[in-house]
This record gives sequence, C-alpha cells and structure tokens, in this order.
Amino acid sequence: MRYRLLKHLSEQPQASQRHLSEVLGVSVGSLNYCVNALIERGWVKATNFRNSHNKLAYAYLLTPSGIEAKTRIAMRFLQRKLEEYEALEHEIAQLRSEVAAAQAPAGEAVSD
Repeated sequence: MRYRLLKHLSEQPQASQRHLSEVLGVSVGSLNYCVNALIERGWVKATNFRNSHNKLAYAYLLTPSGIEAKTRIAMRFLQRKLEEYEALEHEIAQLRSEVAAAQAPAGEAVSD
C-alpha cells in the first residue's frame, strides 16, 4: 500500500484523505495513520492551503527521500512480479507439455 499511496500523493498532492481512502480501499483512519507514518519517516511533507470551499486543507508533497523510497519500493515490486511471471511461464510450459502428451494418440483405439 505504501507504493500506491506515494504514487497517488505524487500525482494528486491536494487530494483529501477521504478521497485517497476511497481510491485505495481503506478506512480514513487507516489512511491517516499511513500518511502520518510517511510524514514521520520524512517521505512526505504536509502543507496547509485553503481550497475553493474556504476550508483548511493539506497538500501532501513527496520529499526527495520520499521520491527515492517510492522508486525503491517500485523496483522491489517489479522484481517480485517478474519472478512470479517467470514462475508462471514455466508452469504454463509444463502444463502444455502434459496436455499435449495426454492428447497424443496412445496406440490403437479399442473398438466396441
């Protein structure tokens, strides 16, 4: 979830926590906890601004260390998915061989 949250914050820094919680499929409380953890790590900086409805809101900006963290997390995710993809390719090749062997004629058919 960290990567998805960092990605959304980098793309939509003025998104509300309610909107982010809906997009990520978590409760507002859980999202708030995660955002605060990112702020404590120094990956995100929250700045105040006033939106068009004249309510106090925040813009969440990724810090340089947050951008680096997002990149590291993305690289680990990509590596894991590539390993899963290669394992699936191998499994599919094995299954195709088994199916081909099962469909090959096994000699003469027995007649009724």
